[in-house]
Amino acid sequence: MNTLANSQIQASYSDGYIFVYMESGVEIKFPVEKNPRLKQGTPEQLNHIEISPFGLHWPDLDEDLSFEGLSRGDFGQFSKV
Repeated sequence: MNTLANSQIQASYSDGYIFVYMESGVEIKFPVEKNPRLKQGTPEQLNHIEISPFGLHWPDLDEDLSFEGLSRGDFGQFSKV
C-alpha cells in the first residue's frame, strides 16, 4: 500500500466539499454528497479530520478514505451486507 508518511498534507471541509492539499501542489476536492456517511455529517464533524500516512479519518462519523482510493476517484460507500 502506498503511504504519504513524509508529506505535509492538509484537509478541510468547506461549502459541501472536502479539500485535500499536498505539499507537492496536488489538490483533491470532492463533494461530500459522494459519500453516504460524510453526507450525513455536520460542518463541525466534517472538519474534524485526522490525517494518517494512508488517508483521512473522520472519527465522529466513523469513516476512512485512503489517498490511493481518492486518487482513483473512489470516495467511499457503505459496506454491502
